[in-house]
Amino acid sequence: MQRTPAGEVVIVPRNFKLLEELEASEKGTGDMAISFGLVDAGDTFLTHWNGGILAPFGTQHDGRFYELRMSCTDRYPAVPPEVRFISRINMTCVDQRTGAIIPSKLPATKNWNRNMGIEEILLSLRSEMCSDSNRRLRQPPEGQIF
Repeated sequence: MQRTPAGEVVIVPRNFKLLEELEASEKGTGDMAISFGLVDAGDTFLTHWNGGILAPFGTQHDGRFYELRMSCTDRYPAVPPEVRFISRINMTCVDQRTGAIIPSKLPATKNWNRNMGIEEILLSLRSEMCSDSNRRLRQPPEGQIF
């Protein structure tokens, strides 16, 4: 959702928003501790995405790189993408059986609005790694997957 100079609200179509996010990611204009892009460059519907998070220092996650998969349904950006970790991780907002994010436990998905995007989800996850409830949780051995 964007506003015109006259103050009118314009709802940006799904594919335009996703193309904008893809372009920003490919140009590397965001936070360098996260990365994301399409699983398949031929995905004309821009549905399936890879993500990566370089874990923050000073936590149990220190020195790790976590891989994720995201799915932007046809309702995106009205609803957040479905996100799950590929790399095994122990966090309070992650289902320990499937690696899926529990939307009600992650600030970015809990407070989602259509102006947010994939970058905000990844940054929120990285921030949660530093939270009191997650920073000291024992982590599975590196290299394990869900």
